Amino acid sequence: MVGIVIVSHSARLADGVAELAREMAGPDVVIAAAGGMDLPDRPLGTDAALIMRAIEEAWSDDGVLVLMDLGSAVLSAEMAAEMLPDEQRSRVLLCEAPVVEGAVAAAVAARLGEPLERVADEARGGLAGKAAHLGAAPPASGAAAEPAADGTTGSESGQRPLELRITVANRLGLHARPAARFVQTAGQFDATVTAENLTAPAGPASARSLNGVATLGVRQGHEVLIRATGPQAEQALSALRELAERNFDESPTADGQGAAEAQPAPARPAAGSPAAGSPEAGTLPAGPPSAGPPSASPPSAGPPSAGTVLRGIPGSPGIAVGPVVHLRAAAIAVPREPATDPAEELARLDAALAAVRRQVRAARDSVAARTRGSDEADIFDAHLLFLSDEALLDPARSFITEGRNAADAWDSAVTQAAVAWQQLADPYQRERVRDLESISSAVLEQLLGVTRAQLSGPGIVVARELTPADTAGFDPAAVHGIATALGGPTSHAAILARALGIPAVLGLGDSVMTVGDGTPLLLDGEAGSVQVAPGPAELAAAGQEGERREQARQHARRRAADPAVTADGTRIDVAANAGSVQDVRNAVEAGADGIGLLRTEFLFLSAASMPTEAEQAAVYADLAEVLDGRPLIVRTLDVGADKPLPYLPRPEEPNPQLGQRGIRLGLARPEILRTQVRAVLRVAARYPLRLMFPMVATVSEVRAARDLVADARRTLAAEGAAVPADEGMQVGIMIEVPAAALTAPVLAPEVDFFSVGTNDLTQYTMAADREVAAVAGLSDGLQPAVLTLIGRAAAASGQAGRWTGVCGELAADPLAVPLLIGLGVRELSVNAAAVATVKEAVRSTDLTAAAELAAHALSLPSAEAVRDLVRNR
Repeated sequence: MVGIVIVSHSARLADGVAELAREMAGPDVVIAAAGGMDLPDRPLGTDAALIMRAIEEAWSDDGVLVLMDLGSAVLSAEMAAEMLPDEQRSRVLLCEAPVVEGAVAAAVAARLGEPLERVADEARGGLAGKAAHLGAAPPASGAAAEPAADGTTGSESGQRPLELRITVANRLGLHARPAARFVQTAGQFDATVTAENLTAPAGPASARSLNGVATLGVRQGHEVLIRATGPQAEQALSALRELAERNFDESPTADGQGAAEAQPAPARPAAGSPAAGSPEAGTLPAGPPSAGPPSASPPSAGPPSAGTVLRGIPGSPGIAVGPVVHLRAAAIAVPREPATDPAEELARLDAALAAVRRQVRAARDSVAARTRGSDEADIFDAHLLFLSDEALLDPARSFITEGRNAADAWDSAVTQAAVAWQQLADPYQRERVRDLESISSAVLEQLLGVTRAQLSGPGIVVARELTPADTAGFDPAAVHGIATALGGPTSHAAILARALGIPAVLGLGDSVMTVGDGTPLLLDGEAGSVQVAPGPAELAAAGQEGERREQARQHARRRAADPAVTADGTRIDVAANAGSVQDVRNAVEAGADGIGLLRTEFLFLSAASMPTEAEQAAVYADLAEVLDGRPLIVRTLDVGADKPLPYLPRPEEPNPQLGQRGIRLGLARPEILRTQVRAVLRVAARYPLRLMFPMVATVSEVRAARDLVADARRTLAAEGAAVPADEGMQVGIMIEVPAAALTAPVLAPEVDFFSVGTNDLTQYTMAADREVAAVAGLSDGLQPAVLTLIGRAAAASGQAGRWTGVCGELAADPLAVPLLIGLGVRELSVNAAAVATVKEAVRSTDLTAAAELAAHALSLPSAEAVRDLVRNR
């Protein structure tokens, strides 16, 4: 692997550049800094002896690349090279590339095993991404189209382009799947189409290139300028406008996050395990039974001992038992020898691309047949586009005509594209580079005749990382679970595992790779844990618990429509959360007592313009009809800079989660909130509707919102419309900001109820973004600090004669149910699939015992300790 030396007049600058490059490429690349003079305090200047030592530190038989800043740095580097032995001097390359950008690009190329000359080429191109971003020059290799003076591209520069501006509403922006939709749509027409990110300036890029579109870095709320020329330019823009209005055909859970609401998949004990073949084989308990807390993950120096519990990131729910089956990626060594026949190499590349297309289509068809929807199968549409992407194929073919072999040319083109992906700011979009790498490996396997690794038998698959193709090819009858060293819950492999019902734990670290083949594992996809070699007693207990749980699930389903009453006679309402008309229908079928949270954003996001009062009222009335007398809690619009509406442009905010959203935006734009309140009041005159305001932090916000409700009631009555009496419609607020929980005694008399949104409350209380894997352990609603705030809110509402519900994900956790009831919560609103299970958990709860349990939980040090307390009660 090529070593890298950073030469600068400033020691701090050299060290900082080296740190940045290591962060991008990882610790495997040797990067040595030679900054300042070799004197006390390292004053400004350059020192040939210091540079020579840095070259020796970074030495590799593959060579050393030296990057310098200015002036005497070049002379000192030349002098240092001259002082090296002859056999080393020939493998040191002094490069004119920019220091910072060049170091990052060179480090990535070195990490990929590129030869010295290629690493230098990558360094020289380090400014391309910045230049394209700032509009100084077009990106190379066809990823972007160069605009002519009149804004057109290519041979059609004599035509005046048609233009379209769209604002992207997708929560994760134009990541792989919506970008694929964009490219597919643009490619259907005889037109030259480009796209440009106006909000975070980037491009223009060819709309026929997935890499070009995706690496524009378009995030939610960004404005995109689309230009088109050619015979079908108008049709192309019309189709792209319709695509954007359809939210790029993405469902609310298309990013995979909503899949967490699905019920845990049944576990799959492996044949031959102690639990296999027994009556208990089928499902397993929520975690490995143990007498005490699990031991910590072992150091990577050796395999973990029997009984050790490895902690990772929950990827797909469910519990599984089985032997380790390692899936190790086939080693691919890309030959760098030149080719003698470019035509033959081009034919080899085309044949490999065609073969991989067939593989991808087969994987897509398999996933579509095995899942309930198309979102998961649509992952492979992006993979198909990679195989015809001009930003990959054009440079690959160009490299071949220059004399490279097909594998070298393809690998080099992919490496260039991957660098652009890795420089994106958004972590979700940046992670999509793994899909590109997956396709790249598949093509290289075809070109080099490498056989993809096969599983040796049934069990729990252990791998460093899985591609979507790997996961799609798994047979759930043989793959009982998945445990990976790398990866996160937003990876496409995790999304597919959830869709296929395969329990998975990700991000376990290198220690999981040291567990030997055949070692039995007990995997908990919900807790994110893997126990190594559980003992017979633990497995037997797991099997018995599995049988009990399956019987309990069946019993709960039969009683789902019955009221949920505690063991000592207290009724607890179990409602459902909903974000669409279908969600409400599902809730009724599941036995929900009503809708505890209607996310009205679905009505606004699906509209091309702001819904009118009549349109909103019609939808709320239709939902109330479906509920047939059950209560419906309508949460007012909760959008802001993090969830913008195309027709309600919002200025970009540095931290939109803490910006103007929810009730803050409603009060700032009272015409929008007033229209919605009037629509709710109209329907509440005939049906049991309740109104709820989100993101409340102060009592002044509550009073302003209630004044608006009172004013809307008066004006409707003056117009002759039927409205509910003052006491005829309850008005509540969400407790999702710690300030609201802390001032609950002041807020409670102002409203009729509280509804705790535990997702945001946990995030704000623990200062941990629930979408960041590195702090996933903190993003747990059972953290004692979060429970304390819930208890404070519930106590305040009870003292004021009001009631408190919980509508966050915590309400659907059976372990949390007795704690929430013990804290004073009297309504639980969950996803429809969890209604039966939560009702049964209520029925097994005694109020007095629950209050004692909750009080004990508040004194514990961690969420894990709280879970252990409830499990062992």
